[in-house]
Amino acid sequence: MKPSANNRIAFIGGGNMARSIIGGLVSSGWPSKNIFVSDPSKEQRNLLEKQFNITIYENNEKCISRANIVVLSVKPQVLKQAVESIRTTLVKNNPLIISIAAGIRTSDIVKWIGQEVPFVRAMPNTPALVNCGVSGLLANAHTNSFHKQSAAQVMQAVGQVIWVDNESDIDTVTGISGSGPAYFFKLMEIMINAAQANGLGGIAARTLVLQTALGAAKLASKSEHLPGELRRQVTSPGGTTEAALLTMEKHGIDETITLGVNAAIEKSAELATTLGAM
Repeated sequence: MKPSANNRIAFIGGGNMARSIIGGLVSSGWPSKNIFVSDPSKEQRNLLEKQFNITIYENNEKCISRANIVVLSVKPQVLKQAVESIRTTLVKNNPLIISIAAGIRTSDIVKWIGQEVPFVRAMPNTPALVNCGVSGLLANAHTNSFHKQSAAQVMQAVGQVIWVDNESDIDTVTGISGSGPAYFFKLMEIMINAAQANGLGGIAARTLVLQTALGAAKLASKSEHLPGELRRQVTSPGGTTEAALLTMEKHGIDETITLGVNAAIEKSAELATTLGAM
């Protein structure tokens, strides 16, 4: 990634996800002098300044005063308050705004600003903390191709990006990739427990399961085949894998996972309505 020399980015909120994106930007060549962060915690500000040699602020408006990209990276419950604290400067400077706050729709944030602005809603996930995330991005009608390229550059600092067309797609992204790591962690947890129940020690069980998960993901990402075909390739008739899968299917694994994903998608839409009405 080669950022524009004119791109100056400000983060409102310096929590884990913001810190991950900042780390990705710095390691990708984004000049530290062009990154600004505001956070109410003195401890957090000092940590960010020491780790990345960036400019930190306690005041939100001062933080964004020179930025042409503003990332809203606070908790959803305090996002309205944060937006209102910088509303005047946002209207005056008209920067690209990227929100990584879960569950808050574009229309609600723009309403809090009080004016249409270039805006991208991003839904990252926790593997961004190890630069292996994926983010769904949604742009509003005031976002041009340069804005979209800039937003993609920012989020690609911590993983891959996909663009979606409407807010309901972001709910789906939330249910698939936003919540998705927990689904895989649950499967890992179950497999580790099963390994230990069948006599393996904790370290051996954890190593086998985590490396199998990592290897399967890498294989699937590099293969020309879809996961379903890869599954068929390792499922020999009458073999151990077939026995496992037939048992899982008998007990409703497909339906269970589908219902779980759908529940997450529905909850995302419900939370967006609730949080937007704050």
